[in-house]
Amino acid sequence: MAGTLNKVMLIGHLGDEVKTHYFEGGNCIARFPLATNESYTNKETGAKVSHTDWHNIVVKNKLAEICEKYLKKGDKIYCEGKLKTRQWEQEGIKKYTTEIHVVDMTFLSTKGTTNNESNPAMKNEETKEINDDLPF
Repeated sequence: MAGTLNKVMLIGHLGDEVKTHYFEGGNCIARFPLATNESYTNKETGAKVSHTDWHNIVVKNKLAEICEKYLKKGDKIYCEGKLKTRQWEQEGIKKYTTEIHVVDMTFLSTKGTTNNESNPAMKNEETKEINDDLPF
């Protein structure tokens, strides 16, 4: 296969509120954790086993503003993007993190499915722009 591919697709629930930082010039970046769950039955014990993975989500500019405005902790979303790894030094120790830089997103929670009463109707023009390229 020629070339490479860096693509991530996730469906999960927000683990916290969206935290947004605005820069001079009008750009912004938003971050939030996303939980994905996996459940299966242990063949030996018959017990149901559940596992949660946490993902660091990063969105930029207009999409970040939309997320800040409409998303709340617990909301379910579909997001698509790519993996990025960052490193920095803190007090002489190298730190690393892996993030999903999202380019497309769909809000899956509808009004009343979470404690959030401010979810947008899917007819909202800002959200329509985001939903156009979904694979399903």
